[in-house]
Amino acid sequence: MAVIGAYKATKYTLFVCCYIFWVASGVLFAVGIYAKIAKEKDVVDTLTTDPALLLLTVGSLMFIITFLGCFGALRDAAILLKMFLGVLLVILLLQIAAAVLGFIFSDMVLERTDLLMKKAIVLYREDMDLENVIDFVQKKFLCCGVDHYSDWSQNAYFNCTENNPSLEACGVPFSCCVRQRNETVFNSMCGYNTQRMEEVSVRERIYTNGCLKKIVLWGKHNLLLVGGMSISLLCLEVGLIHFLIYFAYFSQLVHKGRLL
Repeated sequence: MAVIGAYKATKYTLFVCCYIFWVASGVLFAVGIYAKIAKEKDVVDTLTTDPALLLLTVGSLMFIITFLGCFGALRDAAILLKMFLGVLLVILLLQIAAAVLGFIFSDMVLERTDLLMKKAIVLYREDMDLENVIDFVQKKFLCCGVDHYSDWSQNAYFNCTENNPSLEACGVPFSCCVRQRNETVFNSMCGYNTQRMEEVSVRERIYTNGCLKKIVLWGKHNLLLVGGMSISLLCLEVGLIHFLIYFAYFSQLVHKGRLL
């Protein structure tokens, strides 16, 4: 009886955990669909620069994976549970490999990140989701551009060419602007023509440091938070794997009638 109770406990605990992530993945997928449909034009269509497409991809993969565990636990479907276990093990190994490779080739990772962020700057104004993400990062980390505020010259709306008809030519987005303490009305045009000014004088109007260094510094100063989140995710995956193993063991005993 005790083992039957343990079998039921592991079964429904596994089901509830998978069901929670299944619902969460469905929400991610729905948000991604809404964001994709809401766009007036589809210019950005890569995972690295399109938040909506990223949500769709992550949401759909999570939906399929957690469905295997959810339905497999509820119906005692051994094949689905084995598939779920295999996927979890692969994900766990990939995460460990990515962490090790990221540590070993940290310089290469930074170079790749720098390239992707500059690509996102080029596509700014072409995709509202991407624009909102960039504005959030620049306001959150008090930065501008990737390495320097002059990176915005790579964007068609902000470059300094003579034939650029944009009102924002030779400027930077409003999210680069320094907010004054006693400011009651925010000047959204504070970044205009800042690329034509000397860096010493422009520092009073906008942030001049790049966002990549600021993000790296934030990560170094918050190692406990980042490490804690990574370890929590790792423990969750290991816990699910253990639940699957225990559930498979108890299920095998019960169905063979050894405890009846």
